[in-house]
Amino acid sequence: MISIQIKSLPLQKKVMEIISAREFRSHQGKYFDMVKRGIDIIIKSRNRGSFKITPVTEDDTLMTKEEFFAKIDRGIEQIKNGEYLRFDTYEEFEKYADSL
Repeated sequence: MISIQIKSLPLQKKVMEIISAREFRSHQGKYFDMVKRGIDIIIKSRNRGSFKITPVTEDDTLMTKEEFFAKIDRGIEQIKNGEYLRFDTYEEFEKYADSL
């Protein structure tokens, strides 16, 4: 069995802007650009609550909560049935990952 250690990364300062729904409607392009640059935008609405705008990337996978838990359950069953790969060294794992 291998263990992978991830080095700590320095903390980065996160910028956030809280705006009204009216402000967002008036300047949508401006706020989309800010989100694209990594700034968190929170839209507050008196009647509907608060919302955070997040960009969708090619790494994002959209699925329902039920689909997510079903996928986890299938993975657990595969492990119980011995359907998994085992690497004795990190080098073996790295070689396999590079082949994908």
